Amino acid sequence: QVQIVESGGGSVQPGGSLRLSCTASGTIANFPTMGWYRQAPGNQRELVAAIIRDGRTKYADFVKGRFTISRGSARNTIILQMNSLTPEDTAAYYCNADISTTWPPRQGEYWGQGTQVTVSL
Repeated sequence: QVQIVESGGGSVQPGGSLRLSCTASGTIANFPTMGWYRQAPGNQRELVAAIIRDGRTKYADFVKGRFTISRGSARNTIILQMNSLTPEDTAAYYCNADISTTWPPRQGEYWGQGTQVTVSL
């Protein structure tokens, strides 16, 4: 059994920042690939950023240098630092974990419950 817990969502004004955290735990010891996806109402879930074991990262074009994904100090933990947020970033952000290592990063079968990010005036 795998549990993925996300935190750090909230409401901010345009131009603000948020820091999302995700930790995966359970019967699987390691998740070489982890990432963040987002989904707004009526839209499909889309990749925001992902990171693999060797540190290589992949970002969606809409990030435009504003977001940074990194590994946290705890095992199977990732961080998404989001700066210069815009209303278009409003969505539920989901943490994803995969047991494989590949390039480009592969979407895994394990998902968190999601954390809401709302950007508005």
